[in-house]
Amino acid sequence: MNKEAKIYIAGHKGMVGSAIWRTLSDRGYTNLIGVSSAELDLRNQQAVKDFIAQEKPEVIIDAAARVGGILANNNYPYQFIMENMQIQNNLIDSAMQGEVNKFIFLGSSCIYPKLAPQPLKEEYLLTNTLEPTNEWYAIAKITGVKACQAIRKQFGKDYVSLMPTNLYGTYDNFDLNTSHVLPAMMRKFHEAKENNHAPVTLWGSGTPMREFLFVDDMAKAVVFALENKLPEYLYNVGTGEDLTIKHLAETIQQIIGHQGKIIWDDSKPDGTPRKLMDVSKMHDLGWKHEVNLQEGIRITYNWFLENIENVKKVTL
Repeated sequence: MNKEAKIYIAGHKGMVGSAIWRTLSDRGYTNLIGVSSAELDLRNQQAVKDFIAQEKPEVIIDAAARVGGILANNNYPYQFIMENMQIQNNLIDSAMQGEVNKFIFLGSSCIYPKLAPQPLKEEYLLTNTLEPTNEWYAIAKITGVKACQAIRKQFGKDYVSLMPTNLYGTYDNFDLNTSHVLPAMMRKFHEAKENNHAPVTLWGSGTPMREFLFVDDMAKAVVFALENKLPEYLYNVGTGEDLTIKHLAETIQQIIGHQGKIIWDDSKPDGTPRKLMDVSKMHDLGWKHEVNLQEGIRITYNWFLENIENVKKVTL
């Protein structure tokens, strides 16, 4: 890939998009473009088409999405399915119409069936029913995967989908109403520590198992897909290692230094029992994660402390 190639990163100000931007810049890419949601509403079909036609990027990386945890998915099902389909469909179709030959679509491990065999292989897609608490987001992302596959099949363009496991890291969302499990725990333990090590109540039983990938490692996977023509249309991106939510909570608690009690509210939903990714296809091609979970949590917590006044919707 030419380091001067024009690359449009949709969602460049989000956690994933900003990590991709930093990683590409560090690798010497000099022609990156991104616009804020205030400047370009990706839900607006005509606005997106006009933007792509005007800018003529050689590559589009779609890191834009409406995202959130169990609570947000449960409370806003229509927005999660409709807005995500609008965003990705506008980008994919505008890329296709604008003769963009390389498109990298980012999805989520929730596209796989709730009770699929573990670890999750790419071929398990559409083999059974989804997890009800996030099916709206999952269905939207599945349509994006299939749209890219259809373009790849029909027109031979290099459109590839990367399905990350649970991501976390710097510039994460720490709003307790919309955040994912790891940043939500980090905020709760921090605030409890500041409040004389008060008890922390967490959702569910603590028994589900989850896999977590530091966002900079995800960014490096995107760069890997950018610099190589991957032979298949869909790839899992993760660590291939998981742990219980209880173990995760205890790890975050220890790193933050909270000494209070953890209370598990098992009246709240657990979600999918286990979501471990089979990442052998990416490993076979030459990509592997570099940051282990404890190191990643420390980096993220240090960033949280340094940016505590500016972190979106974090008020202490």
